[in-house]
Amino acid sequence: MSNHPWLTLAQKYRVIAVIRASNLELGHQMALAVASGGMHLIEITWNSANAGELICKLRLELPDCLIGTGTLLNLQHMHQAISAGAQFLFTPHVDRAMIQVALEQNLPMIPGALSPTEIVSAWHYGATCVKVFPVQAVGGAKYIKSLQGPLGHIPLIPTGGVTLANAREFLQAGAIAVGLSGELFPKQFVEVGDWQGISRQAKILMASLGV
Repeated sequence: MSNHPWLTLAQKYRVIAVIRASNLELGHQMALAVASGGMHLIEITWNSANAGELICKLRLELPDCLIGTGTLLNLQHMHQAISAGAQFLFTPHVDRAMIQVALEQNLPMIPGALSPTEIVSAWHYGATCVKVFPVQAVGGAKYIKSLQGPLGHIPLIPTGGVTLANAREFLQAGAIAVGLSGELFPKQFVEVGDWQGISRQAKILMASLGV
């Protein structure tokens, strides 16, 4: 397993809050809410409104958090995200050229993969760790556990099916961290701006994981 500082932080904080927002202020409030709930790893998806501006803003306002981005589909998006100050990079797929650029920039790159072949390929290309996505489609935590025998040396971060109820199960199965999106931001809370409610959800999650 790599000794990249990102892995130390992922194993310490355990959860990445994934934010996809239709406008800048909404994304800003969502990020502040989970940060006040004790979360330190925040991903702003690149297909959010004004993602680069939001990343810059949060880097200034939340110095105790790492602010990264995800849903990067190509090198153009990636270079824009790096220029905006993204501190870690997620993709939904394996792209060797994007992984290489991240290595050159010494930025954590977590490509998305699903099959053992894709996971191993991403690791061989130099991925810092691998996002297993969408994990619920292939058995959830049981799938992560089944990968540990042959691929236990590769750090995995499952997303796409992780919930408040099963996050701990994924960690017990061998994941170094998990990513949550909609589960952290219930539609009814977001629609009425119940940011304290979202903060409470984040606190409950972190406490359940012993973070």
